Amino acid sequence: MNSESALRRDIRILGNMLGEVIIAQCGDDVFQSVEKVRAAAKELRANESPAGRDDFVMTVQTIPAAHRTYVIQAFAMYFQLVNIAEQNHRIRRKREYERSSGSLPQPDSIRSAILSMRDKGIQPDEMRSLIDELGVELFLTAHPTEAMRRTVLDKHHEISLILEKLDDPLLSEREVKQIEKRLRAEITGLWQTRPVRKERITVLDEVRNGLYFLDQILFDVLPFIHLEMEEQIASVYPELDLEVPSFLRFGSWMGGDRDGNPNVTAELTFQTLLLHFDLAIRKYEERVLRLGRDLSQSYEITGASRELIDSLQALRPPDEPYREKINQILMRLQGTKNRFHGEVQGESAAIGFYNNPKEFLADIRLLEQSLLAHKGKEIAEVKVRPLIRQIELFGFHMATLDIRQHSEVHENAIEELLALAKIGPYKQRNESEKIELLTQLLQDPRPLVSRFAELSPDTKETLAVFHTIRRAHEWFGEDCIRNYLISMSQGVSDLLEVQLLAKEAGLFNWQPDGSLTSRLNIVPLFETIEDLRGAPAIVDRLFDNPVYRNHLAQLGDLQEIMLGYSDSNKDGGYLTANWELYKSQKAIFEVAKRYGIRLKFFHGRGGALGRGGGPLERSILAQPPEALHGKVKITEQGEVISQRYSHPEIAKRSLEKAVSAVLVGSLNVQTERMKETERRWSVILEKLSQDSFDAYQSFVYRNDEFLTYFYEATPINELSEMNIGSRPAKRKNSARIQDLRAIPWVFSWTQNRHLLPAWFGFGTAVESYLMEQPDASEDFKRMYKHWPFFKAIIDNIQMALAKTDMLIASEYARLVKNQALADRTFSKVLDEYERTRTIVLMITDEPEILANSPVIRESIRLRNPYVDPLSYLQVMLLHELRQAENDDQFAKILQDILLTINGIASGLRNTG
Repeated sequence: MNSESALRRDIRILGNMLGEVIIAQCGDDVFQSVEKVRAAAKELRANESPAGRDDFVMTVQTIPAAHRTYVIQAFAMYFQLVNIAEQNHRIRRKREYERSSGSLPQPDSIRSAILSMRDKGIQPDEMRSLIDELGVELFLTAHPTEAMRRTVLDKHHEISLILEKLDDPLLSEREVKQIEKRLRAEITGLWQTRPVRKERITVLDEVRNGLYFLDQILFDVLPFIHLEMEEQIASVYPELDLEVPSFLRFGSWMGGDRDGNPNVTAELTFQTLLLHFDLAIRKYEERVLRLGRDLSQSYEITGASRELIDSLQALRPPDEPYREKINQILMRLQGTKNRFHGEVQGESAAIGFYNNPKEFLADIRLLEQSLLAHKGKEIAEVKVRPLIRQIELFGFHMATLDIRQHSEVHENAIEELLALAKIGPYKQRNESEKIELLTQLLQDPRPLVSRFAELSPDTKETLAVFHTIRRAHEWFGEDCIRNYLISMSQGVSDLLEVQLLAKEAGLFNWQPDGSLTSRLNIVPLFETIEDLRGAPAIVDRLFDNPVYRNHLAQLGDLQEIMLGYSDSNKDGGYLTANWELYKSQKAIFEVAKRYGIRLKFFHGRGGALGRGGGPLERSILAQPPEALHGKVKITEQGEVISQRYSHPEIAKRSLEKAVSAVLVGSLNVQTERMKETERRWSVILEKLSQDSFDAYQSFVYRNDEFLTYFYEATPINELSEMNIGSRPAKRKNSARIQDLRAIPWVFSWTQNRHLLPAWFGFGTAVESYLMEQPDASEDFKRMYKHWPFFKAIIDNIQMALAKTDMLIASEYARLVKNQALADRTFSKVLDEYERTRTIVLMITDEPEILANSPVIRESIRLRNPYVDPLSYLQVMLLHELRQAENDDQFAKILQDILLTINGIASGLRNTG
């Protein structure tokens, strides 16, 4: 059976079982309602017409009230099962490729990247330097874009594992029936499970969700990626004896991101770190116990190293010294855990504990070195080296936790502290005066206020965060928290304020000899269009500040800078946001080069295309060449986490593509001719960006009718009831778009199939340019073929246009009370959609959208008839909800709407 047949088989089996479950759980009449709607939806897509639309709406509206929730659940679950089948198909195709390709490396693999580097003339010493310099850091964020419950995702994982077994050609008929019975049981359990959360998720729930992926998948996958890198480098560069450093790391914002989330307190951050620590120790205990079962070597048969024997402190070598050492290690791990939980007692107290992961690593290396010296090389490589990698990658902190807070919070705290210190008002000073004052205070080794001073609750909490960081460093090591990110950074004072607060907590200290100790990276986050444009000047002034420059010297002259893809997009539209991000990186790089500072750019991407989403490797390669000479840091959010990291094989493929992109991207050194070409193309992009920005701003912010259309033609208010995140949907209690968080903004436009943030303004900009420069179409085609940045822009717009559906979008426009207003607004959307679609086809020189991605195009085409019922039902329910006459009626309708939101998110594989 070929892979495509296997995919069809899996979808057929899962679809049939879902039908059987619906009949068993709800009766044949409900199943017939589902089938009637499904058939009508397929007919509508096959023959789109006003009459067909009316017939389909009638079919939806005449679903018996008692059946409606079940019909919604059926379509939503169908997509969940199809997504599982498609995920398994990706794994199947990867294995088929590896079996059939022989020695040819898979595209975007680590081997293909290493071979490419050799073919480009990279010498062994250069390769060693590059591996030391480069790296990928992926940070899991708690941004609420995962509509699925953890319980539901667990069931998906179990269904996936069972489904995989059907590919075994040696299965007997009885075994197949047993597998199908297990599948049917899991699907039944999934049907009987509430698909959306009844209560809002807590911060610690988010932390546990993130740790799930580290526990179940990444703890084993990350060592595999590093060992694969070493193996491929050794194969291509046999003369290079290289142990790859920690090239690929994961971190987290969950429990550390307090911007706009009052639930993330200093105490909760410490509880988060304890959860991280407990997981790390548990994973190590599991691995060490497994080693104890494996390392049964007898001293009389194989011997052992003198260092290993001496470490046992025994009168004579035991018969199984490795197991003896492992028992000792297990007791010290238990002692370490007890120490942190205040329970040091018994044998664990007597044997001691590990002060840090380095001591633990030293013990495991004793095992490795002894095995290597006593004919156990293969055992050391297979059994011990993965654990060594895990200790190096995860330490006792499991994942580095970033702290993030809004700049206004720090300013308010400084205002209060300076008032207590009798230094006078702070906030009313201009930027230069603030910088001068903060610099003076940072140069003074004395604390600003007594630790016994009476502070307001907000300032007390703000300072408590910094004291928690210092305490965490003492308990878990400095790797547990490295970075403090400042949202809405708009000046140098925003960073110096954080530095002064760090000084109050002992994270920034002047020593008696005049030297400085600084233990926290301070990271500005530039988010809006205005902030991105002003960032190079801010960085220039920052690096010129003597105190901050001294701080950087303590941190290896490395500055991390975060770039926001969400607010910049909401502020200026897709093209302008991406162009300003690109320009800002290049300009900041030039500033840093003058000061001799190395940069690490942190890309705050979302899952949706309107928030910097799309394939991770495409995003990496689309960055300016300068930005790829060093470590690349990127957020992984919401549903993207489960899509990429819920299965070991999918995770391996996703991560090797990211590593490959960083390696290949590092070779992208521009010649003078290439730089000149980019300068010429940049002039074109600048003009496009200005026109796109104007078109977007005119439609969204300078249009009195837009706000009404947005709130009435999208499910934005209903989304707040999804309980998919621990923080509110708005920064302030305001209806303004500026105060709405970027995630619900994008989520809303995805649900109503406009996907407006991912493409609006682009068509107008290019059309305007072509009117002035009719021959420029060839320039656009060349830019698409030869400029990775522009290609990524166009390909992401293609994806957005493919998922946009004006047939469905028009249904949501009917929700607007003032239909004349709705018609005027929707006609502008439709005109821009058609304009953008025409322009993109011209640039790609293709007959249809996504012609260069036929698999994705076909997947969207096949999914549409199954998304349509959910969309039409959502529109109908939104209309009913807004007419609801009592609380009970409102609550019942709302639950059905939440089910449609969940189902559409599954069908489109996008939320925010």
